[in-house]
Amino acid sequence: MGKRPVKKLSTLFQLIQFMRPYRRYWLGAMVALLLTAAITLSIGQGVKGVIDNGFIAGSTEQLNQSILLLIAMSILMAAGTFIRFYLVSWLGERITADIRQAVFDNIINLHISYFETNRSGEIMSRLTTDTTLLQSIIGSSFSLALRSTVTTSGALIMLFITNVKLSLIIMAGVPLILLPVLLFGRRVRVLARKSQDSIADVGSYAGEAIQHIKTVQSYHQQTYESRSFAAQVDNAFTIARQRISQRALLMAVVILLVFGALSSMLWVGGHDVINGVMTGGDLGAFVFYALIVAMGAGTLSEVYGELQRAVGATERLMELLHAENEILPPQTVQDITPLKARLSLENVTFNYPSRPDQSALSDFTLDIPEGKITALVGPSGAGKTTVFELLLRFYDPSKGQVCFDSADLRQLDPQQLRQQMALVAQQPALFTANVMDNIRYGKPDASEAEVIAAAKAAHAHDFILQLPDQYQSDLGEQGVRLSGGQKQRITIARAILNNPRILLLDEATSALDTESEHAIKMALDNLMQDRTTVIIAHRLSTILHADQIAVLDQGKVVALGKHAELLKTSALYARLATLQFQEH
Repeated sequence: MGKRPVKKLSTLFQLIQFMRPYRRYWLGAMVALLLTAAITLSIGQGVKGVIDNGFIAGSTEQLNQSILLLIAMSILMAAGTFIRFYLVSWLGERITADIRQAVFDNIINLHISYFETNRSGEIMSRLTTDTTLLQSIIGSSFSLALRSTVTTSGALIMLFITNVKLSLIIMAGVPLILLPVLLFGRRVRVLARKSQDSIADVGSYAGEAIQHIKTVQSYHQQTYESRSFAAQVDNAFTIARQRISQRALLMAVVILLVFGALSSMLWVGGHDVINGVMTGGDLGAFVFYALIVAMGAGTLSEVYGELQRAVGATERLMELLHAENEILPPQTVQDITPLKARLSLENVTFNYPSRPDQSALSDFTLDIPEGKITALVGPSGAGKTTVFELLLRFYDPSKGQVCFDSADLRQLDPQQLRQQMALVAQQPALFTANVMDNIRYGKPDASEAEVIAAAKAAHAHDFILQLPDQYQSDLGEQGVRLSGGQKQRITIARAILNNPRILLLDEATSALDTESEHAIKMALDNLMQDRTTVIIAHRLSTILHADQIAVLDQGKVVALGKHAELLKTSALYARLATLQFQEH
């Protein structure tokens, strides 16, 4: 998924762009971080005072003062830590929310063909799992990395101030520590990306099975789906185990090297104290700073793996954010308002991106007059749905042009174009919301009275009143709480409320029983008056009174006329009619 690879440095730079609007919060977090780091480093001098002035000098007063100083520094450090943790965690939540919104805003406007080649489950995983991971890392791991970097750097400086010889022993181990961090870190980053992809596969598979749960259970395929899902889970676990083992090995190697250097330093320092070269307080302070360096190095090695996961997650999100929409308005947009609601396809050839070698339409020409009813009939795969998708400019033709009046659709703003049309699909599309919101989707600013009027026109008002909360009744996911006919009437009410100039009906009555079908036909007859209407008809009885019927076969118009004419002039139409009407 994603056609253009995003480089690591570029990815991190783009992540920083989302941080820029919150400079004040970052500044506050940095001030708190520096304060706590300074106090942490000062504690080392407090330890030195406790040992030299308290224990060794035997002064109770100086011991009490040193302890009180340590307590005061601890209180300040606790306050600074609270501020730093709150601000960084807030930033993690806020930046992640901004990224999630930006990615969704880009996805929702992408061309339809993008979703042919990219699974919805994969996209959802990036929007949810990857952003959640990013939030955790920015709000926690990134904060730890900053704190460890600052305190470790400061502790190294204090080491040299306290004792140069011992510091050189510590520094000799730094290259040995950095080498495994760089070596294992690269592997962790690759495995982190694979791990996120495998988790996306798991979510995508589960989502598809749940979405088609009725089919799964009706064919008694629960065992098969469970085994297939287990294979996906095991694959994700295997990749995660490899990533964890690399991180665990990295941490173990770093800890071994750090504490090896620390042990060497203690051995040399212990001899210096015994020989009077340095005081016990200096050694105590030095050990304190060395422990900070050791813990900091250990934390950095652990967090480094998390940051590599952040890079992988960010790469996946940035691929979505920078996916380009191929259906865009031109630089100079032609106003659609004065144009007539007449449509035409002129010598159109079109191949779906997922099937580049197979033409859905070939040298296709059809004129759709304003205010008339045009029906499209033909066998499955003839190109009927493709015509709708080109009229809505979900795709652009490979050759030829699709026109709204005299204007090529590519000269119009896609949003303005689609505002002129209302689509009633064969499979009703409802959202997880109540009845009112689902109908109002066609006109968000419509009043309640307008919604009810549209429902009455679609003959949906009566069954809506029988729902538990009437127009406020929640319909469940994809309208699962309604029958097929009820769903279709809701979508027809949505189209009626939209009051378009052009209607696109994909066998709008196909999901209805006989009684509902008759009522809907009456509503559609009223709705279609003085509107340009294009109907995909699977049942010829629904289009007997169409102004023109286009017979499609293998992506071409093979006949055009009215019902009675086509029975005589088109063998294909006559055969379709015979098959459908012979029982009657």
